[in-house]
Amino acid sequence: MKKLLICSINFYRKYISPMKAPCCRFYPTCSQYALEAIQKYGALKGGFLAIKRILKCHPFHPGGYDPVK
Repeated sequence: MKKLLICSINFYRKYISPMKAPCCRFYPTCSQYALEAIQKYGALKGGFLAIKRILKCHPFHPGGYDPVK
């Protein structure tokens, strides 16, 4: 499961993300955060942290530096 999620994120970063304008409000980007979280905590907890982070990525959130904890 962990490898599948990492491959999906890498596919997104390589093929889909370059077609979009940069719009992430956070550093590191949401996709980089998801990769780090999944590698550090595994598919379940890392996936949960990634989804939580993506839900925070909207125009009303100030964004900023938010590393994987």
